[in-house]
Amino acid sequence: MAIVVQKYGGTSVADAEKIRRAALRVINALKNGNKVVVVASARGKQTDELIADAMELNTNPPAREMDQLLHTGEIQTVSLFAMALQAMGYDAISFTGGQVRIITDNVHSKARIKSIGADRIRRELAKGRVVLVAGFQGIDEDGNVTTLGRGGSDTSAVALAAALKANQCEIYTDVDGVYTTDPRIFKDAVKMKQISYDEMLELASLGAGVMHSRAIEFGKKYDVAIHVRSSSEKKEGTLITHEVPQMEDLVVSGATLQENMAKITLVGVDNKPGNAAKIFSHLAQEKVVVNDIIQTEISTEKANVSFTVGAGDLRAAEKAVDKIKNKVHCESVFTREDIAEISVVGIGMRTHYGVADRLFSSLARAKINIDSITTSEIRISCVVDKAQGKKALIAVCKAFDLDKPATKRKKSGR
Repeated sequence: MAIVVQKYGGTSVADAEKIRRAALRVINALKNGNKVVVVASARGKQTDELIADAMELNTNPPAREMDQLLHTGEIQTVSLFAMALQAMGYDAISFTGGQVRIITDNVHSKARIKSIGADRIRRELAKGRVVLVAGFQGIDEDGNVTTLGRGGSDTSAVALAAALKANQCEIYTDVDGVYTTDPRIFKDAVKMKQISYDEMLELASLGAGVMHSRAIEFGKKYDVAIHVRSSSEKKEGTLITHEVPQMEDLVVSGATLQENMAKITLVGVDNKPGNAAKIFSHLAQEKVVVNDIIQTEISTEKANVSFTVGAGDLRAAEKAVDKIKNKVHCESVFTREDIAEISVVGIGMRTHYGVADRLFSSLARAKINIDSITTSEIRISCVVDKAQGKKALIAVCKAFDLDKPATKRKKSGR
């Protein structure tokens, strides 16, 4: 029998009626001849409420105790979900991440999975049970509870699907798939039938909130097909899978806007080997996740080094820079908190010309100034003023026909 992993987000299991609705999806999968593993998030705003409770008692709560507290939300969900299935006449059993041996490193609040012991799950599936696993969590080598950070339940689900060699991992959420951009900003955005792992990785890392990048990384590495679907409707969603040749016909698959960003520039750093390593080593020690990096030589002796981070990492980044700036003879440090980043993503960029031309021209027509530009093989990103972020996204979406189905978009780069 095939194994299917289903993951339900917090809004999909927010109350008893929604849990029953999700349970019916599980039952339908069982009736179709599958063994089913369910991964669930904390219900509704429960995680936010637990954080608020903690902050009321301690404005700087220890990371270990926060993990110990926050992982309880998911445990409640899977226990209630199991009860719902049992009431409907189906055998089910729930587990914490630790009970199924999801082993992580010891970085509290953003731990990374090291291994999963799937034997216990397989034994329960062999008994004909639905297995429910609390998402977002694991334990370290010393048995301490850890949480996986933002999007952790997605990561749990895809990692379990990989460990179990599941046929598919279905991600049920409050949206019905992956759109060309955020439909709350660009109302004419269209849903994609499928998207490659590489494109989805770029979109997720650039702020597309449907899936977390770590979950996509697991999918790509272990060849897990990921189906993003609506928890309230039965229609097909978006399949995230390996790229196929026809995907290259599309110049740009999607666009994103990241607003909670900051940029730090070290001005006049000594332009010699090793200084960049020193700077980013200090950032790593402070556990700062760096997005884009730009180094510009301003003379044979000096260079400017800029990088962007999420707003939540800004203070830690400033702390790291303060420690290293004198060692690299930095003349000054400039910080911007009023920025946004616009990006376009598409594997078609590898084989089509004129993408940069169309992107920059659309921003010029909208009278939007570009602060800095970074690229990858399938992505171009521009930092702009935060106040113009939404306007910039709309201009770019129109330029690349992201209001049309893939079959009706322009195939050339111009």
